[in-house]
Amino acid sequence: MLTITFVTDGLQLAVRREHNDSQSVTDLFRRLYLELGPNTFPDLFPVLLADNGSEFSDPKSIEFDANGNRRTWLFYCNASAPYQKGSCEVRHEMIRRIIPKGVDITPYINASLKVSHLGLKR
Repeated sequence: MLTITFVTDGLQLAVRREHNDSQSVTDLFRRLYLELGPNTFPDLFPVLLADNGSEFSDPKSIEFDANGNRRTWLFYCNASAPYQKGSCEVRHEMIRRIIPKGVDITPYINASLKVSHLGLKR
């Protein structure tokens, strides 16, 4: 699961991914960019703050579209500094109170949920 937190709005989206790898994250942001369009995506995602996990190991594929146009800026938290994305971590703790780590999340997530079903319009 990948979570995206909108700090100023107090909203956190959780997206199920089949694999915890950089390609799944790249595919997610590529899909969001295609769904939202080149004008809306940068307004919603001007900056991304990520941890140092291997799923964020291909920053150029997240930051730029297929034509080399910048869609966002990706920055990393310092190692062992989860407080740098504190609101996200607090929400993760709340999720883990309901779904402990290692528990299958399938019953909690609609497997057919796709970005286009979120009501996002270009």
